[in-house]
Amino acid sequence: MIKKIVMELIKFYQTFLSFDRGLLSIIAPGGACKYSPTCSEYTKQQVERLGVLRGIILGGRRILSCR
Repeated sequence: MIKKIVMELIKFYQTFLSFDRGLLSIIAPGGACKYSPTCSEYTKQQVERLGVLRGIILGGRRILSCR
């Protein structure tokens, strides 16, 4: 249940708010993320693979490392 909610939130972010894939990509045409896969995609993969808590922690670490 929680996993599904988290996955839907990530999907919403990627569709509407992401500078790499979403509607905001018109602001940063080449994309804004220095990582491949993007941080949101990486977080989604880790949540799917390792569960919500661990996936969010790893995704958060990756986001925080982006400076």
